[in-house]
Order: sequence, then C-alpha cells, then structure tokens
Amino acid sequence: MSPAPIASTSVTPTPGKAHAGHNQHGFATKAIHIGSEPSAETGAVIPAISLSTTFKQKSVGDFTYEYSRSANPNRDALERALAALEGGRYGLAFASGSSVTATIVSALPPKSHIVSVNDVYGGTYRYFTKVATVAQGIETTFAELASADSELVEQNLRKAMRPDTKLVWIESPTNPTLRLIDIPLVVKVAKSINPETTVVVDSTFLSPWYQNPLSLGADIVAHSITKYINGHSDVVMGALVTNNSAWVEKLKFLQNSIGGVPSAFDSWLALRGIKTLAVRMQEHGSSALIIAKELAKHPAVKEVIYPGLPSHPSFQLAQRQISPRAFQKAIARGKAKGDGVEADGFPYGGMVTIRLASDPHDDQPANKVLERLQIFTLAESLGGVESLVEQPSKMTHAAVSQEDRDILGIGHNLIRISVGLEDVEDLLADLDQAFRAAGLA
Repeated sequence: MSPAPIASTSVTPTPGKAHAGHNQHGFATKAIHIGSEPSAETGAVIPAISLSTTFKQKSVGDFTYEYSRSANPNRDALERALAALEGGRYGLAFASGSSVTATIVSALPPKSHIVSVNDVYGGTYRYFTKVATVAQGIETTFAELASADSELVEQNLRKAMRPDTKLVWIESPTNPTLRLIDIPLVVKVAKSINPETTVVVDSTFLSPWYQNPLSLGADIVAHSITKYINGHSDVVMGALVTNNSAWVEKLKFLQNSIGGVPSAFDSWLALRGIKTLAVRMQEHGSSALIIAKELAKHPAVKEVIYPGLPSHPSFQLAQRQISPRAFQKAIARGKAKGDGVEADGFPYGGMVTIRLASDPHDDQPANKVLERLQIFTLAESLGGVESLVEQPSKMTHAAVSQEDRDILGIGHNLIRISVGLEDVEDLLADLDQAFRAAGLA
C-alpha cells in the first residue's frame, strides 16, 4: 500500500489560515515536507525564495498574496511547518523572539496585569519592566513557580494573580537555571481563578522536539527561532503557535500593523533548519546528558543542573512533560547502548548549567575558565551546531537586578553551556583543560 501523500501540490495555502491534515505523519516527516511541497509550477522540491515585496492582483481585492509585510510565500511555509510541529492550528513568525513578546503584550488592554515566572529570560524581564510598564501601564508580578512543591506553586500563583491579570508567562526550562514549571498545574490553577487568563509558555530551550506546551494546556507557545529551530546561528527570528482563533486574529493584525516580520530569506533559512531538527535535537540531548554526568564528578564543579538527571529536583516532572516521541526515542537509544535510561537519566535538551566550586560573588574563576576554552565559543545565544558558553550574571541576565539575581542564584560562578554537535569527547577534554588552566582542578 502506498503511503498517504504529504500534502497537495496543487493548492496554494491561504496566509493566516489554520493548516492541518498532517497529523498522521511523524515529527521528522512533517519537518521535512510541510512547507516544502514540490512546486506545482516548476517541480522544485525546495521552495524558491520569494523576494518580491508586492504581488499582482487578478482584480481589485482578488489575490493570494498582497504585500510581503502582510504575508509572504516563504513566511507562510515556515508558519505552517511550525504549527504542525507544535500540534497547533496557527503559526506566526516574527523578526525576533523579543518581537514575539512585544506583540503578545501589545495585544493586552492598557493597565493589564501579568504574572511571570521569576526566573525568566533577561530580555523578557527587560520588556516587562522597562517597556510594557511605560508604554501600556502594564504591571508584572514575578512569582516563584518552579518549585517541585506543587502546593507551594499553587499558593504562589494564587497570591500573584489579580482580577486584572490577563497573562501568565512561563518558561520551562527556565533560563539560565533550568528549573521546570508544571505546565498543566499552572494552567489548571490560572484557569480556575479566571478562565479567560491566557497562559504563554516560552519553550525555546527544548524546541518542539522535546516539548509541546499546547498539548499540556497552554494557550500560546513561543520560540526564539534563532536558537534550536533554526539551529545554525545565522538567523534572528521568533515565532508563536496557538489554537486560539481569537488570539491569532489579534496577533495577525499586530504582526502586520507593527511590521516586525522576518524576511523571505530568513524564513527560507529557518525552514531549512527545521528539516534536521529531529536529528539535531537527539544529538544535542545525547551529548548534553553525557557532559552533565561527567561534570557532576569533576572537582571544579560544585553543581550540575540538567533536568534529565535524577539529581534534578524536577526529574519526575521532566519525564511527565517531555514529548512521548522524544522520551521513547531516548529509551530506545539507551537500551541499544545498554544504559538504564530511566534510572540513570535521559536526554532533555542540549542546555547544561553548572556552578563552579568558587565564590559566587567572585567573577575571576569563571572569567579564567571562559577565556581558556578552545572549542566552546564564549558568546550569547544557544542552540546552534557549535557549542557556546556564557556567564549569565554579566551577559544574558545583566539587565536583571542584582537583588533578583541573588534570589535566583545567578552568581558569577554560574555558567550556561549550550552543547553543540561536536564530538563529545572533544568537548569534555576542552572543559577539563579550561578548569585546570584556571586552577580549579
């Protein structure tokens, strides 16, 4: 029997509409084919880059595409692919992850209230506290929602929410301390207080391969496409996916009105990156788990934070929230190698955070380590094929107040590692020599 076709090659998708009908296919099949249907005109199996800014109309108001800020064939293809991978109806792409945040918040009424997890990306913290509050009079309460104690999480969320709370914003895992949020719990509690409250999950650190927040009850899932989804450190972009038609109507309007949209070429590049997302994420996760296990035994390291390790306080939650697809693949690979994956840990993304065995108020030990690394690149961002390393206290989270960094445990000895696709033995050797050169081992 012939397999079901991936998609029709004779119908041009309508921009901004829901795209479905591919649920019978697996993740990698969707990633390779949705948005890359062979051209009905030329037969090309890779979409052409449509650089045109405007499009011919058959008659006034009769068109498929009108103007590239409003919709573009390459962006539409990318948005369809993203929606399919997240199991959602609507996908919208933006010029950056920060633009996603800004657009969602811009859709809120003036003087609304937001509840955000306290351990949030520094750029999101900056937007909530320095932009939204000035431009819209929006107030944000930062709450501890990453505790393994579900009763405490519920208590904190109920205390933080107000009658004017419109949005609950969470990250899981959080950046940079890799704490997990119980997404179904937060959704349940927030909706019990006000069914109209919108729950947004920034799922950048895991990508759609490891986690699908919409299936866990979230209303909107947000991504910095710059990171894992593109995966090659050559595109700055953001995206969101939702099943909520009312929200997508508002966000589509703002996407066009504000104009913070990605270029056709960047959309084409990101769609190219998506094609290898499944295999890349499995390798990122496999190497990250090996590095986390090895660093946990290293004398230079005080603590390793990796949700796929049994030592992580939310290890059980990680097993509940990881996509069944990713967990089954991890178990299969582990058994093939003779590892006890369930007991010894499992791949859960490519991010590993460590605390050096040094004074969190002294930045010199970390500086020495970072300066001596040879394969790892000292740089912000994450999720590319190359391994990156950074010091959140002075880089990605410098915008967070010292008081809040102290509360969150973001000291100078905290180092965030984005594990790339190099040979894992080389990465371990590079870390070891840097620790030794810095006098920590």
